[in-house]
Amino acid sequence: MTTAKTQKSPPFFPLPDPPEIQDEKMTAARHLSLTGNALYLIQHLGSPETTVIDAEHYITLVPPAELADMTGVPYPDLLVSFNAYPDVFRARNGYVISEQGKPPDFVLEVASRSTGRRDTVDKCIAYATLGIPEYWRFDEDGRSHGVRLAGDRLVDGRYEPIQIDELPDGSLQGHCAILNVDVRWTDGQLVWYDPATGEPVATFESLRQALAQESEALNHEREARVQAEARVRELEDQIRRLRGE
Repeated sequence: MTTAKTQKSPPFFPLPDPPEIQDEKMTAARHLSLTGNALYLIQHLGSPETTVIDAEHYITLVPPAELADMTGVPYPDLLVSFNAYPDVFRARNGYVISEQGKPPDFVLEVASRSTGRRDTVDKCIAYATLGIPEYWRFDEDGRSHGVRLAGDRLVDGRYEPIQIDELPDGSLQGHCAILNVDVRWTDGQLVWYDPATGEPVATFESLRQALAQESEALNHEREARVQAEARVRELEDQIRRLRGE
């Protein structure tokens, strides 16, 4: 059984909350929170005891006491870090790499009207400097980032683009190796796909449909069994009549 990682914690001075910029907050919420996308990814990846999955918290190399100010410190719309210390993350109100012992494994930025250059230029430099293995960008209509879906993988300290394919239905998809999921842009929506099945990762709706289909199959099976048992009784009655019983 997986157990939570624990770490002796120094006296904590939590990081401040990032500034609330309304259009950034609304676009991120529309594609991650309101759709359930962040929750579906949490369920798919599992191991919550040792995995940090969160949004809109600062990522720093060192604790806040060692920072002059928060200028230029990034706070992604989504971060994932495996084999980490969730309790330390919560107490610190952010991700401090020197305390976690590693950078996050994955970050995602959702485009808004005010984030175009920062997401495509400034944050590429910041996340590469922090050593984050994969950095993904999602843009509902492609007007802020210049592309609707993009991903970069860290190679020798520099980001190299991840291949994005256009599918027959017009969707765009790239493979996120660090999470082992396919990231897809579909009709302006962000969707996670399981490469093992080629289907979206489980959602409340897909689980509801699967349960309904299983229930329907069981009902059909019961009806077939009842009909078969009735037919057997009918044949037994015919045999008894033929025998004159």
